[in-house]
Amino acid sequence: MVSFILNIYNKSSYMNHEITSELKSHFLRLYKLALADDNFGVLELQVLYLFAEERGVPRTELDKLLNNPTDHDASIPTELTQRIEYLYHLATMILYDEVVTEEERSMLRKFCRKFEFLDENVDSLAEYLLDCVKQNVSLEEIINQVNA
Repeated sequence: MVSFILNIYNKSSYMNHEITSELKSHFLRLYKLALADDNFGVLELQVLYLFAEERGVPRTELDKLLNNPTDHDASIPTELTQRIEYLYHLATMILYDEVVTEEERSMLRKFCRKFEFLDENVDSLAEYLLDCVKQNVSLEEIINQVNA
């Protein structure tokens, strides 16, 4: 699973970007989801740091954010592809330990709603993303399907 995660990003597209409010929100959602199953481990933390590294976010910045998560206004991405990408990351975090709890599944659906997907599509979108991660479908393939 780690090698798959290492290949889902184009590093050059994120390097040297300022950590935006939207990105901070994304990291906090990932962190919250990692804590959801009461089985937060070193590997999940490593994935979180990997996500930050792939975006050029220094470890110290992520540490500051995780140590003081309330000093931040939550925001959601405005573009559809960014919303799909962030939900895909959440699904990846859920499946990192290869166990999907009902609480994690519920949180993913909650984030789908928060990202303004229609209620009637939320369950199928969440399951679709979990299935894609299980089957090692790349983010790029999903984005291409959405844009088709």
